[in-house]
Amino acid sequence: MCAQMALPKPTGGGAFYSSLLQSCISSGAFRQGKSVHGRIVAASASLPPDLHLGTKLVIFYARFGDTAAARKVFDGMPHRSVVSWTAMVSGYARNGRPSEALELFAMMRASGGARPNQFTYGSVASACAGAGCVRSGEQVHACAAKGRFSGDMFVQSALMDMHLRCGSVEDARRLFAEMGRKDVVSWNALIRGFVERGHDGEALGLFSSMLKDAMLPDHFTLGSALKACGAVGAPVNVELVHTCVIKLGYWGEKVVIGSLINSYAKCRSMSNAKEIYDSISEPDLISSTALINGYIMDRNHSADAMRLFCKIHCKGLLIDGFLLSSLLCLCANVASARFGTQIHAYMCKKQPMGDVALDNALVDMYAKAGEFSDAKRAFDEMPYRNVISWTSLITACGRNGSGGDVVTLFNRMVEDGVRPNDVTFLSLLSACGHCGLTSKGMEYFTSMMSKYGIDPRAEHYSSAIDLLARGGQLEDAWKLVQKINFKPNSSMLGAMLGACKLHGNMLLGETAAKNLFNIDPRSSVNYAVLANMYAESSLWEDAQRMRQIINEKSDGKEVGFSVI
Repeated sequence: MCAQMALPKPTGGGAFYSSLLQSCISSGAFRQGKSVHGRIVAASASLPPDLHLGTKLVIFYARFGDTAAARKVFDGMPHRSVVSWTAMVSGYARNGRPSEALELFAMMRASGGARPNQFTYGSVASACAGAGCVRSGEQVHACAAKGRFSGDMFVQSALMDMHLRCGSVEDARRLFAEMGRKDVVSWNALIRGFVERGHDGEALGLFSSMLKDAMLPDHFTLGSALKACGAVGAPVNVELVHTCVIKLGYWGEKVVIGSLINSYAKCRSMSNAKEIYDSISEPDLISSTALINGYIMDRNHSADAMRLFCKIHCKGLLIDGFLLSSLLCLCANVASARFGTQIHAYMCKKQPMGDVALDNALVDMYAKAGEFSDAKRAFDEMPYRNVISWTSLITACGRNGSGGDVVTLFNRMVEDGVRPNDVTFLSLLSACGHCGLTSKGMEYFTSMMSKYGIDPRAEHYSSAIDLLARGGQLEDAWKLVQKINFKPNSSMLGAMLGACKLHGNMLLGETAAKNLFNIDPRSSVNYAVLANMYAESSLWEDAQRMRQIINEKSDGKEVGFSVI
């Protein structure tokens, strides 16, 4: 409506312009709304200051994400009501500007004018959640209690969501238990929060309690419950929620049906997932993406995923970057560069440039398919790159044996101002190990801790030990094994044992092997490696003794022998 209307001459009153702005908000007509604002400015000489109209402009700009324009209008208002303050605070909170929201709330309280209401406190609590600041959230909770809003369900739900998003599960649970009345929003906040924190079993228990309390779930509740079902991996749970979907009349909700297909797929019940998909009269992108992602999770269904993509493409459905990323991930896993290049061609024709996640998936697909030159070309054509982009190509260089390129890429990455993460260093260590760059690899390992403040995980230690061992620095590798502040795992000791065999270091080889026997006494591989070391050193009795132990303790694998 708003997109087609002819704007009036600047003679309307404030109520009239407020109505036009609301129409633009409802219909998503940002450009037309800005034109309305222009007419308001032109008419400002004949219009008295209008508090309601100024607030409506703040709401308009905040709703479309233009917080700078909203703040400019807000700062220009001669008077502000609690609705004006709340609109601006909420605008910051909704648009990922939590710090500005908290600063404005502090200004509001210091101004001594309008007093916050339940919607103000709810918006500020959301800002605390966005900032991950529990302490500020507790202060907001105390302010709400002083203002007699602590018992308001809107405020309580927002505070509960804040505790959950900041990781305080027990505080959220306690707050929920203390609530006198609970509506569907309260239940949804706790269930969703539990799912997001990985407490999927408890989320399903809450869903059951909600039904027992005769509280009818909405489509948000069902979506969270289905996500929990998929994570738990029990088809019987999905079937129970499936029944609720039908009984409560949500079968027509596209998002719910997509979640249902996705949950069955995650439970490896692809027949049920496909049955639901086939029952939809006109499958949309949500349901199609859910089924394709289900196929992608099982390599046996890779061809089904590709066929379904071709089918929805022929139907003319608009394909988004999320689905294309999933398909490129499939191509990477099955090393299908042929289908991947077809997806790439589709991207060039239909997809706007600048989707970093999609471009990263393209680089990764070509790299895993062994097409290193195509991976590098795709990387060079990216308009924007993040740490994942650089790490993907560094990994590809390592697999390709291009040690010099690894070093050059990392230097370029740092020069571009991109901060490496723990995965980047894992890729660097692995690449240096395979390319024989022992000194450079250990330089990266040291700088990871000293320069970037990243604590090494077990995988980093394993890679560093493997790096030193491959380079023949067995004593240094063993010192690193002894230096770590946790128990060495089989990967670290296995790297040591393999390197000791390669370089003929019997003493360290025996030590590494004995430690491996304690960790995994039934693994025949470690006994076989030590037996071969003994044989290569002409220690035939020791080799025979290892062979006997293999027969007694191994997992039943037949010992190899030669007829020569």
